Amino acid sequence: MIYPKKLENIIEYYKKLPGIGEKSAERLALATLDMDTNTIDEFSKSLVEAKDTLRPCKICGHLTDKEKCDICSDDSRDKNIICVIEDYKSVFTFEKVGRYKGTYHVLNGLISPTEGIGYEDINLSSLMDRVEKLKNPELILALKSTIEGETTTLFIKKIFEDKHVVISRLSYGIPMGADIDYIDIVTLDKALDDRKKISE
Repeated sequence: MIYPKKLENIIEYYKKLPGIGEKSAERLALATLDMDTNTIDEFSKSLVEAKDTLRPCKICGHLTDKEKCDICSDDSRDKNIICVIEDYKSVFTFEKVGRYKGTYHVLNGLISPTEGIGYEDINLSSLMDRVEKLKNPELILALKSTIEGETTTLFIKKIFEDKHVVISRLSYGIPMGADIDYIDIVTLDKALDDRKKISE
């Protein structure tokens, strides 16, 4: 063992974060130890508070510390346009673009028969409830181009057939299999502008 056990424990926790390997975890752990006690106390308090207070918005499923997220509470947003995404991280990506003025719906997963994930296991029933209350709704499907993403896209298209819902999907330069979270802002902006209608 190179490091003392307590430091080793910190390194192991940092390695649990996505994209953090051994060397990065070591640097982060050592940098953490260089912080003063008050900073470490505030850091740990922030983590605990975030875990305790952040929860899904009761309308769209986005991350919030209130019952309704700021986007669903914003009367200037077009409630008839709903961008359907896999998880809340994609909301932050879209919001960085700054031009989208509709709302979102977070599925919290994709249909995957091989993993035993069906339509009832993701946040689809609340989407159906939302759409039923809207006039001239449009769904923008912003799901990745994988088998799971395509299966979910087709299922959503099927359940809204004959319900007068315009369904479009992102287009223009998004690579097959790409995660929305990792697409640059310019490409995502163009994909929104050039979305393709897929409903009848």
